[in-house]
Amino acid sequence: MNKIRITKQFSFETGHALYGYDGKCKNVHGHSYKLSVTVIGSPITDTSNVKYGMVIDFTDLKKIVKSEIVDKFDHATVFNKNTPHIQLAKELESRDHNVILVGYQPTSENMVLDFADKIKNRLPPQIKLFSLKLQETGTSFAEWFASDNS
Repeated sequence: MNKIRITKQFSFETGHALYGYDGKCKNVHGHSYKLSVTVIGSPITDTSNVKYGMVIDFTDLKKIVKSEIVDKFDHATVFNKNTPHIQLAKELESRDHNVILVGYQPTSENMVLDFADKIKNRLPPQIKLFSLKLQETGTSFAEWFASDNS
């Protein structure tokens, strides 16, 4: 059976701060993230199926990624819950800000790992997550490949 990779791209705005970092990123700041999600599977061969010829409907992939990543992280501020940033997070939440507390330093590297887990858990069994690319700036990104993590 032929395998095909398809990719859908997403964008969202997220703020974060890196606790203990020795540069400017210790301060709260934001990025216009771009996330490329690539899945792999075989196109549907049943001619009576309305999704005939598709690996997965781009609309279905969009629903998964929007509900797990984009809708949650867009215009949110991400902090490591295991740092003193928790006090800042509580203050922002009390002022009705969207805050996400994670159990890791919110670097692009750790965020892409988190996103991979979230997306993999929602994909149909016949579709596999192939790769993710999380672009933080015009020249900086982190990538995750299933083949590197098997």
